[in-house]
Amino acid sequence: MAIKYAILGFLSWQALSGYDLKKLFEQAYFLYWSGNNNQIYTTLVQLHKDGAVTTEIDHQTSGPSRKIYTITDEGRQQLREWLLAGPELPQLRQPFFLQLMWADTLSPVELDELCAAYEHEMAIQLLMCQEKARRNELDPARSDRERLLWQLIAERWIGFYTEEVAWVQRLRAELAGKE
Repeated sequence: MAIKYAILGFLSWQALSGYDLKKLFEQAYFLYWSGNNNQIYTTLVQLHKDGAVTTEIDHQTSGPSRKIYTITDEGRQQLREWLLAGPELPQLRQPFFLQLMWADTLSPVELDELCAAYEHEMAIQLLMCQEKARRNELDPARSDRERLLWQLIAERWIGFYTEEVAWVQRLRAELAGKE
C-alpha cells in the first residue's frame, strides 16, 4: 500500500494532524499498512514539498500546538489519478504458510501447538474486526455509496478471518487424523 494515497484519502475527508492520521491508521483494521509514525510524518513532509498538502499551526490553550494538514487541489488530483490507474493485484503473503512448508520436522504436538497459536491469533483478529465493524467508528459516510463501499470492505475482512479460522481448524483436524 502506498501510504501516500491513504493519507491523501484521509485528508480528502477533513484536515488532520499527524497524530489524527496515526489514530485513523490504527482504527482502520482493513489497511494492511503496518508502518510506524515516522513513515506518516516523513510522507506528510514529502506531500507538503510536492504541493499535495498545506500546513497550518493550530495553537491550543490546553496542549501543545498541532500542525494541521489540508489536501490541496494538486493532492486531490494525485489521489484521483491513483484511483483511475486501476487496481493492483492483492499481495497475498502468508508467513504461516512458509512455516508450514517445513513443519513436518516438528513433532505432532509441536505442529498442533503452532497451528493452535495461529488459530488463536486469527480468532482474535476476527473478533477485533467484528467489534470495529459493529462500532462503525471509521465510516466517513459522506454518501450512501461510500457507506456501502466501507461496509463491504469490512465484511470482506470479517469473511477472510472467518475462512482462515475454519481452514486452520480443518488443518488441525486432518493432521490429528494422520497421527
